[in-house]
Amino acid sequence: MYKKEAIQQQAVIDKLVADAKDIHDIRKQKEVLEETTQMIPDCENRLQAAHRELALQIEEIQGDEKLLESEEAKAAIALIQELGL
Repeated sequence: MYKKEAIQQQAVIDKLVADAKDIHDIRKQKEVLEETTQMIPDCENRLQAAHRELALQIEEIQGDEKLLESEEAKAAIALIQELGL
């Protein structure tokens, strides 16, 4: 999500520069872009941690057929397989 937002924000900045808009507006938009790009590594780290936690939880219920047959477990297993975890 933040990567897409960063691309969109860069397009806004490029348009402001091409249209020779006020330097203050351009600087503000660059600040917004910087804030957005700073969020990307944190979000990626949190997502990776969540994936690892999900995989660990699925490992813990291996052998419990009742839990493995639940809709939540099936969805989690499908997600893990889709992501190649």
